[in-house]
Amino acid sequence: MRIQRPTDMFDRTWEWAQLTRFVSDDEPGASLGVVSGRRRQGKTFLLEAMCEATGGFYYSATEAVPRQEALRQLGDAVGRHTGAPGRVHFAHWEEALDALLSLGTDRPVPVVIDEFPYLVHGAPELPSLIQRALSPRRRERIESRARILLCGSSISFMGNLLMGSAPLRGRASLELIVPTFDYRAAREFWGLDDLRLAALVYLIVGGTPAYKSEFLRGAAPARLEDFDDWVTEHVLSPASPLFREVRALLAEDPTLTNTGLYHTVLAAVAEGNCTRGSIASRIERKATDISHHLTVLADAGLLTVEPDAFRQNRSAYRITEPLVRFYHSVMRPVYAQLEQVRPGRTERLWEAAQPRFRSAVAGPVFEYMCRTWAHTMAADETLGGMAMRVLSGVVHDSAARTGHEVDLVSMDADGNVLAIGEAKWGDTIGLAHLERMEKVATLLRAQGRAPNVITLFSGTGFMPALREAARKSGGRIQLVDLERLYHGD
Repeated sequence: MRIQRPTDMFDRTWEWAQLTRFVSDDEPGASLGVVSGRRRQGKTFLLEAMCEATGGFYYSATEAVPRQEALRQLGDAVGRHTGAPGRVHFAHWEEALDALLSLGTDRPVPVVIDEFPYLVHGAPELPSLIQRALSPRRRERIESRARILLCGSSISFMGNLLMGSAPLRGRASLELIVPTFDYRAAREFWGLDDLRLAALVYLIVGGTPAYKSEFLRGAAPARLEDFDDWVTEHVLSPASPLFREVRALLAEDPTLTNTGLYHTVLAAVAEGNCTRGSIASRIERKATDISHHLTVLADAGLLTVEPDAFRQNRSAYRITEPLVRFYHSVMRPVYAQLEQVRPGRTERLWEAAQPRFRSAVAGPVFEYMCRTWAHTMAADETLGGMAMRVLSGVVHDSAARTGHEVDLVSMDADGNVLAIGEAKWGDTIGLAHLERMEKVATLLRAQGRAPNVITLFSGTGFMPALREAARKSGGRIQLVDLERLYHGD
């Protein structure tokens, strides 16, 4: 069955196809799917659109309501959906689940329970009850073709539903994670033709669609010259929803119970402290004291843990959401001053924050964009093979007793180094940068890990001498500017 994709839906073609395949499955027997992803990514939009297109049932749970109130709200939603002449009343969750299964008696139909973690908070036994309701030989399941979709924004909670010894492990036939837009999709979504402007906007708000469509109601800088005004008016202004968004992100996640300490950990990472030891030292704690907090932030999707490409047993923590990095690097140090709105103050604070923005926000996020390009957008011929992993790392120089940081290391499925690279957002790259990478390549060659290609990325441009060297290299030196980053491979 082909389900018409909404005309007002941007991108999400793959996600819509997966939902369509799950929902239109005509095989007998109810089935279960789980949809998750960080907040503001459009999960609700996707699911509501699917229900509208198919005549499905959609219910969004309410936070912190007692068990009986949740059952009453669900009964009212079922009554409205079925057009019941009287009030639908559920005495317990077992009865409610069977009623949801009965919605799919005649045909395959999506049955969506959004904000599922809210319901489980008031009824911890609910996953087990769903497991029982979907028992393979149970008559109510066999006679139903309800396609039940559980949705939530707590990534750790939703992921744990299907892990280990959880009751629903092995019961779901769909596990869909709705990601943020990558930087190319984000540029199209924001409608920005100027590539530097598109990159600057991405450096701050990333690829979260709701920041444009809901929070800013489409407000975007029209020209590069408008960018600073856009930042002060729509990001740094206390009247903008983005101003308090990062605080809300942490407050809304039920797994983050002590938000003050979690903010402190994120601030330490934003400052450039990427290892567990350096983070602990920055906040004056023992590394063992923050182990749990780092794990929770990673499970919540706010931090990612990436192994070093060259050193075993060493990992780097990075902030996944650009706005979180921007908040802790630029906004949090002057938050009280930003709240005191006075003519010209915000503009001066933004101007004073430019060094922090370039080093703590633009640099790391641009490096992430470059690693994304190498991993998913660069041609195999560009890197000398198919990149299965793209990491960063530190190459040890025993003779000089120092380490050389490498922004980008592309590796194939066997762990062989295909390419190494350096990314600079604000620098015009020249021969000195190439010489540094050549030195790193020589060190790797001595270790039997010589790269095929050296890649140099710049948000500003390249010096003529470097362009000439790249032209003569036969493809061994690859230069990637914004044009190639957004449109090339």
